[in-house]
Amino acid sequence: MTLIILGILSSFFITFLIGKLFIPIIRTLNLGQNIRDEGPESHLKKAGTPTFGGIIFILSSIVVTLVLCKEYKSEGMISLYALVTFGLVGLTDDILKKLHKHNEGLTPIQKMFLLLIASWIFAFYAYNTPSIGSSIYVPIINTAVDIKLMYIPFIIFYYICTTNAVNLTDGLDGLCSTITIIVMIFLLILSFSLKHYSLSVFCGIIVGCLLAFLIFNVFPAKIIMGDTGSLALGGAIATVAMILKTPLVIIIIGGIYVVETLSVVIQVASFKLYGKRVFKMAPIHHSFELSGFHETTIVAMFSIVTVILCLVAFLLFLVPISI
Repeated sequence: MTLIILGILSSFFITFLIGKLFIPIIRTLNLGQNIRDEGPESHLKKAGTPTFGGIIFILSSIVVTLVLCKEYKSEGMISLYALVTFGLVGLTDDILKKLHKHNEGLTPIQKMFLLLIASWIFAFYAYNTPSIGSSIYVPIINTAVDIKLMYIPFIIFYYICTTNAVNLTDGLDGLCSTITIIVMIFLLILSFSLKHYSLSVFCGIIVGCLLAFLIFNVFPAKIIMGDTGSLALGGAIATVAMILKTPLVIIIIGGIYVVETLSVVIQVASFKLYGKRVFKMAPIHHSFELSGFHETTIVAMFSIVTVILCLVAFLLFLVPISI
């Protein structure tokens, strides 16, 4: 428990200091956010807001995790590797967006290819690690199910869905940061309860990082995490739950991520099939904006929903589990 508290506090202060130094540099280099013309009109004023914010908490996560989770094969370190790996995919996308000047980064095919490679690496690692194996805990039947050869394809799909879902949620000031703090607190408690102490320390580090980052990211945001941050967080969340053999828990605690993704899928499918839009705009947080809700109100509502979903998940997952 002491290491968890140290992780939260140290990552908070280091992230805050890096943010104070990093944001003016990004502003000086004119590395501001490009805003899509088809986005909400209220977002046009966000043009020029410094981006690449994910670098801030990735750097602090690396420093603190290396100090507190010293064993390079520890579960905390594996989660850090995922944070960095998926963060690099996002960083590539963000850099290309700045080079192209029109918010156009990697093509969908290029992005999917890189995510598939990253996902395969961690799926392969999990499958060949005895402590993880090919079992997945299913709460309804209260047991772990060994899906054998289907494990790697399933985990790859799971990573793709999780990383993209977190990425889609990063559309309002403070939204992705706040939701992910709540999700990580749940995973911290779950991993600690299941005696995955290194993993719980890592979760605490991410919580501390995001609490500090939120100071700069809350409305009106002084910096945006970009794909660098959102894909990194998605990769970290997916890895923690995978190591705990509870990837299905993301469907519940990440209910907001799921709804955001489904809103995009439904919107695109409806428009292509019937030429009609189901929502005013997708992802769904933009639809709420166009309905008159302020960004801070939407963030508050989505956060409350996430807290409730985490409480439901506690009832389903935080029980004596033998997996």
